[in-house]
Amino acid sequence: MTPSEDCAELLPATRRALLHRVAVGQSEGRAPSLVGAVVREGRLVWTGARGRTDGRAPDADTQYRIGSLTKTLTAVLVMRLRDEGLLDLGDPLAKHLEAPQAEGATVAQLLAHTSGLAAEAPGPWWERTPGALRPTTADLFGARPLVHPAGRRHHYSNTGFALLGALVERLRGAAWGDVLAREVLEPLGMTRTSLDPRAPHAGGWAVHPWADVLLPEPAEDTGRMAPAGQLWSTAADLARFAAFLLDGDERVLGAATLAEMRGPAAPPEGRDRDGGYGLGVQLAHREGRFLYGHVGSMPGFLAALWVSEDDRLAGIALANVTSGPSVASVAADLVRITAEHEPRIPAPWRPLPEADPELLALTGPWYWGPTPFLLRLRADRGLELSPVGGAGRGSRFRAEPDGTWTGLDGYYAGETLRVVAGREDGAPGHLDLGTFVLTREPYAPEDAVPGGVDPDGWRPL
Repeated sequence: MTPSEDCAELLPATRRALLHRVAVGQSEGRAPSLVGAVVREGRLVWTGARGRTDGRAPDADTQYRIGSLTKTLTAVLVMRLRDEGLLDLGDPLAKHLEAPQAEGATVAQLLAHTSGLAAEAPGPWWERTPGALRPTTADLFGARPLVHPAGRRHHYSNTGFALLGALVERLRGAAWGDVLAREVLEPLGMTRTSLDPRAPHAGGWAVHPWADVLLPEPAEDTGRMAPAGQLWSTAADLARFAAFLLDGDERVLGAATLAEMRGPAAPPEGRDRDGGYGLGVQLAHREGRFLYGHVGSMPGFLAALWVSEDDRLAGIALANVTSGPSVASVAADLVRITAEHEPRIPAPWRPLPEADPELLALTGPWYWGPTPFLLRLRADRGLELSPVGGAGRGSRFRAEPDGTWTGLDGYYAGETLRVVAGREDGAPGHLDLGTFVLTREPYAPEDAVPGGVDPDGWRPL
């Protein structure tokens, strides 16, 4: 794929379809303004807007409050601490932070909203009142901080992410907002993302449910709750964040850690079988497409960012209204429309730069009992095991320095694949995959097959 194919501007018909979707979302959702954006192959390729903010048309540089999209940025900070060895995701929060309200919940459970903590802080509506009303972490919890046993179920918790922000502050020795700016926003060039609004920014509005009139919403500093939903940002800055979520940035987090974050860590809740949650990342299935990112809301604002890894696309939607348009649907539709109008052109096939004869000898058919599989050699000494005919457990594997491979996905994620010698000609005897044995022939008459093989071999009934 050439750079012109990879990053070309969108076609006129695509741009019009995208603008139409934004226009319908703004009009039918009765939002004072709505901004949309599309990122392709890591580059902002389209923005569009409808409505006005303070008498002017908004654009990709206009700030909107992004609500719970803030949580994904907080999660990035926590994963940085993990990658540096300062914590383990299985650590109880109490190992690093005095928070008796969490009662043994782990860092991973807080990230995945499975800690059992209450959804909201007690007292007046925290999103519309000053954070000074809750000056300490203890003030974030009422008489019943836990509403479910830790680890039992997915229960969305804003207070849980407030605790994660406090964890970042404890281990970094600096305010959460300062750490975020230094470790994430500045390296990614997100210069228009901030704790407080900076001009040009949209004002937040509520729209009367039965009349086309407006009421301004307050924009409070939420204090200790800030890691759950404080940030303001722009479509252009969120495009940079979307590019990061797709490919990573070694100055912030590598691609492997981001892939871990978007892996399912909590099941869908209730009847929503199209959702799910990773580690600070929301998951969604829309019309056969897997999306990850986050949605957000604060009084006067709605936000959504969805990334499609398969399409190498991201959609962003921002509105300055408390309720009305489904920005999650708008952002997802921006991805869909672009993918349908301009399907991704695959990279050209190229041979491997080198081929290790020992690895080539591993390729081809293998059998788990009578079930056939194919083993293929990939780049960087990686392997891919695929069931013949599509029925069965497959996985990709990463090469390790000790000569083994580690499963990356599917049933064998995290499991070890190793080659066991045994044949007189020096060829590999069998594969050991998490104790499952794969041989070169179906039920090969060798000691490697657990339980042995009938010495009379295959026969007619």
